[in-house]
Amino acid sequence: QVQLVESGGGLVQPGGSLTLSCVASGNIFSTNNMGWYRQAPGKQRELVARIRSVGDTTYADSVKGRFTISRDNAKNAVYLHMSSLKPEDTAVYFCHGDIYDFSKLISAWGQGTQVTVSS
Repeated sequence: QVQLVESGGGLVQPGGSLTLSCVASGNIFSTNNMGWYRQAPGKQRELVARIRSVGDTTYADSVKGRFTISRDNAKNAVYLHMSSLKPEDTAVYFCHGDIYDFSKLISAWGQGTQVTVSS
């Protein structure tokens, strides 16, 4: 069984910064793609950023230049550093990982962490 646990969400003022963390635990052989998604009230879940095991990154146009995704393969962790935050970044942020246990590839989601950008 594989679990993803996010941390680091909270309330921040516009223009501020916040870093989200996500750690995978359980029966893990290796992690492949890992990423962050977000879902605002009344909207569909959308990709924010993704990072491959070799380090290639993809960002949503709305966060390019403001957010940075990184990973630590030794810790089975992925991070999202968010800067120049805007009210429209307010959402629940979910961690996702394509994770190999010792028999199959699992698409795993975290429980989500709330990010609120408001003055």
